[in-house]
Amino acid sequence: MAVTAKWYGLGLKSLVNKEVDWDTDVIKVMLCTSTYSPDQDTHQYKSSVTNEVSGTGYNAGGATLTTSAPTYTAGTNTLVLDAADVSWPNSTIVARYAVVYDSTPATDATRPLLGYVDFGQDVSTTAGTFSIVWDAAGILTISAA
Repeated sequence: MAVTAKWYGLGLKSLVNKEVDWDTDVIKVMLCTSTYSPDQDTHQYKSSVTNEVSGTGYNAGGATLTTSAPTYTAGTNTLVLDAADVSWPNSTIVARYAVVYDSTPATDATRPLLGYVDFGQDVSTTAGTFSIVWDAAGILTISAA
């Protein structure tokens, strides 16, 4: 299974327009089914996301991430956004995507999307723990090259 993480292009626009503050805003991750089709070019706010999972042990809107400060590595010219791994214990759900967004603004139409993870296939739990172990290199990376 090939797992890939990608930025929403307009998520980068939200960053430079000061709509997102990784250090102080509430950053969340929500799970979506395989019927959601991420669009990197047009999806900018949570209101664009469809088919969020539902099931035992999962609350609508997803889980709050414990984020760490952004880090910049001069040798590779990369900025990394990272957070602690997240899980939904005692859950019965099926997900294909994890969508990272800023939940601080008041409405879904103003909550910026940042990026998403495609698990490469449906991943499920039945009365178990659904976990996302973020890549050691971080959740989302920007290269200044």
